[in-house]
Amino acid sequence: MLPSDKTSTSPSNAPFIDDLKQRCGNEPEFLQAVEEVMDSLVPIARTNEAYTKARILERLVEPDRVVMFRVVWEDDTGAVQINRGYRVQFNNTIGPYKGGLRFHPTVTLSVLKFLAFEQIFKNSLTGLPMGAGKGGSDFDPRGKSDHEVMRFCQSFMTELFRHVGHNKDVPAGDIGVGAREIGYLFGHYKRLTGQYTGALTGKGLSFGGSLVRTEATGYGTIYFAREMLTRRNESLDGKRCLVSGSGNVALYAAQKLMELGAIVVSLSDSGGTLHFPKGLTTDQFAHIQELKEKRRGRLSEFSQNDPSVEYLEGQRPWGISADCAFPCATQNEIALADAKTLVDGGVRLVAEGANMPSSNDAVRYFHSKEILFAPGKAANAGGVAVSGLEQSQNSLRIFWDRKEVDRRLQEIMSSIHDKCVDHGKREDGSIDYVCGANVAGFVKVANAMVAYGIN
Repeated sequence: MLPSDKTSTSPSNAPFIDDLKQRCGNEPEFLQAVEEVMDSLVPIARTNEAYTKARILERLVEPDRVVMFRVVWEDDTGAVQINRGYRVQFNNTIGPYKGGLRFHPTVTLSVLKFLAFEQIFKNSLTGLPMGAGKGGSDFDPRGKSDHEVMRFCQSFMTELFRHVGHNKDVPAGDIGVGAREIGYLFGHYKRLTGQYTGALTGKGLSFGGSLVRTEATGYGTIYFAREMLTRRNESLDGKRCLVSGSGNVALYAAQKLMELGAIVVSLSDSGGTLHFPKGLTTDQFAHIQELKEKRRGRLSEFSQNDPSVEYLEGQRPWGISADCAFPCATQNEIALADAKTLVDGGVRLVAEGANMPSSNDAVRYFHSKEILFAPGKAANAGGVAVSGLEQSQNSLRIFWDRKEVDRRLQEIMSSIHDKCVDHGKREDGSIDYVCGANVAGFVKVANAMVAYGIN
C-alpha cells in the first residue's frame, strides 16, 4: 500500500543516478525515462536486501549491448546514400529481446535507449516471456519509392540479421516501419539465413502474421482506459475524447472509441489537428484511413473536402474541450503547459497510446489534480502483447482467428490493469498507475535477475 501523498518520492539522492547522468549526459530522452521509473523503484529497492546486494537498479539501467552500424543503399537516381542503424538489446532476463524498429529522421541512440528501457517494464507487464530491445535508423521512408525502401531494408537487414533470431531477439514494426518494411526485412532475413522462423513480428497474414496486430496498440489503449473507468463505475459511452496522431495507434484507438460509444473530436499529424465538433463519423474515419495508410497523405488535404471539420494548422489538439485524452503520436507531445490546458478543458482521464508522450512535469501535474493517468508502458502494451501472441502462433505453427486474438488481448490488458492496481493502490483508495506499472513490471524482472546470480 502506497502513502496517500500524490507526489512521487525523488530518487535524486541515489548516487548511481548522478553517475548515470554524467555518463549519458547527451541522452535526454533516456535519462527522462530513467528518472520517471526510479521515482517508483528506488524506495522499493532500498527495502529489499537482495535487490540492494545484487545492485539490481544499477544493472537495470545499463543495456546488455548496443549495436550501431552503417547502412549504405542506392536511391532511384543511382546515388549512394548512407544512414545509421541501431539495435539496443537492453534486457533478456525473462525472454528473448523484443521491441520494434523505428525508421525516422529523429532516431538517435538516446531515443532508442529510452524506448528499450521502457520496453523492459511493458513486456514484463504482459505476462509473456519477452525481454526488451529496440532498434531502427535515421532513414525516412516518407517520399521514397518502394524500390528505395526495399534496397534500404535489405542493406539494413544484411547487418542486423546476425544479431536477431526467434530465440534471441525478435524485432517488430514501429514508426516508419509498417507492413511494407517488415515484408522486405523478413524476406531478406529468410534469404540470408535460409530459415523460415518467427524472427520478426508484424508480418503479413500470408507469411506468418497475426490478426489484430495492426490494431493492437490502439485497441489495447482503449481497453485499458475502459478498465480504469469501470473501476469507478463509469464507461466511455458519450465521453468526448481527444486523440493525437493519425498513424496505426491513433486510428485504431479512435475506431475502438467509436465502437464503445465515445465521441472522438480530434486527430492530428505533424502539420496540424483536425477538430470534429460533432464527433468523428465512420465515413470520415474510412476516408482518413485511406488517406494515411494508402496514400500517405496529410490531414490538411482531408479538411479541404469536408466543411464540417475544422483544421487547426500547426496546433496539437490539447486546447479542445473534452473528457478524455489519448496522446498517440510521439514522445513529449504533452508538456506542463499542455497538461494544464487539458485539465482546464475538462479532461479527467489521460491514457498514453504513444511511448512517453507526457513530460515528467506533466505527469506530476496530472497526479496533483487527481487525473486518471495511464502511462504508456501499461496502456500501450497491447501492441507488443499481440506481437508475443504472433510469436506463439509461429512457434506452434497455428493461426488464431480475430475473435480469439482479441479475446486474449482484452485479457492481457485487464491483467495489466489489475497488476497496476495491486502495486499502485494508495491508503486513500486511489491508484497511482505510474508507480503500479513500474513496480509490477520491475519485480518480475528483478526477482529473475537475483535468481540468476551475478551475470
